[in-house]
Amino acid sequence: MTALEVGGARYLPGLLDASAQAALVAELQAAIAEAPFFRPRMPRTGKPFSVEMTNCGPLGWVSDETGYRYQPCHPVTGRPWPAIPAPLMDLWKNVAGWPAPPQACLVNLYRAGARMGLHQDRDEADLGAPVLSLSLGDSAVFRIGGTTRGGPTRSVTLASGDAVVLEGASRLAFHGIDRVLAGSSRLIPGGGRINLTLRRVTPSAG
Repeated sequence: MTALEVGGARYLPGLLDASAQAALVAELQAAIAEAPFFRPRMPRTGKPFSVEMTNCGPLGWVSDETGYRYQPCHPVTGRPWPAIPAPLMDLWKNVAGWPAPPQACLVNLYRAGARMGLHQDRDEADLGAPVLSLSLGDSAVFRIGGTTRGGPTRSVTLASGDAVVLEGASRLAFHGIDRVLAGSSRLIPGGGRINLTLRRVTPSAG
């Protein structure tokens, strides 16, 4: 395990091997069929994100003109989100080091040209729980800074199977995706990168 030098986030290269990645993508395809990708929109302006997304778990993160929030159903189909795949639950148990299970798994799809600006993950009621992020498919340039916007940042290229854990001082670190290295992997049907983000939303009982 290697720690990022900014904010104490853990960078875990090669957390999943090629066979585990392929098996997980196969499981995700069933979840995506049940809860298709949609394109979130920015609060107030309604500008669409460059990434598409869906969710797994009891709660899912959504964004539209009314704001950012977690909700129990898909914003287009109105159906509950599918369950978080068992391999991801195992990763949370083995890597995140948090006693309560994740309640949301954001599934972000980056096609060629998609990016994610620097932001904080702070829509959760429990900001003490870590955030576990797993990359699948094309490599991407990940940027992370401190807890204040405009501070120093560093970047690292995340390959398929790599993970990052935001915890402790890094839990509210600003982070984002500068660019995706299109064509660097053939794992994702149709090309691109999938980022899976496991989060605990509400405070743990007890």
